[in-house]
Amino acid sequence: MGMTDPVADMLTRIRNASRVKFKNADVSLSKVNVSLAKVLKDAGYINGFDVRKGDKKPHGMLRIHLRYSSLKESAITDIQRVSKPGRRIYSGSQDIPRVLNGYGVAILSTSRGVVADKQARALNVGGEILCNVW
Repeated sequence: MGMTDPVADMLTRIRNASRVKFKNADVSLSKVNVSLAKVLKDAGYINGFDVRKGDKKPHGMLRIHLRYSSLKESAITDIQRVSKPGRRIYSGSQDIPRVLNGYGVAILSTSRGVVADKQARALNVGGEILCNVW
């Protein structure tokens, strides 16, 4: 099975790992995935991440440290891919959708890098909506 959409793969792995309460989720290493992880960390959805260059995997991998409340509730209720390779979804800076009335976060790939919706609005940039998290 080819990896046609590494971002979707990353989101699925995070979603699955958080449902079964794993501490970490290992995803493929790419610039976009690292940027996405930074935004998730800044938004408080994950505790952090580290890059592991393995002997087995020449590309290395990204280990996401999932975050849970004291009651073992995942910080991520759900995470959904918006734009897909087959159907790209773009948004102008004025039209960036609000996720759950601002309770969630839309993550965009913009000319200023991968940023959360709030930052994209502040920078007045639009871009491709990678995913919604809440």
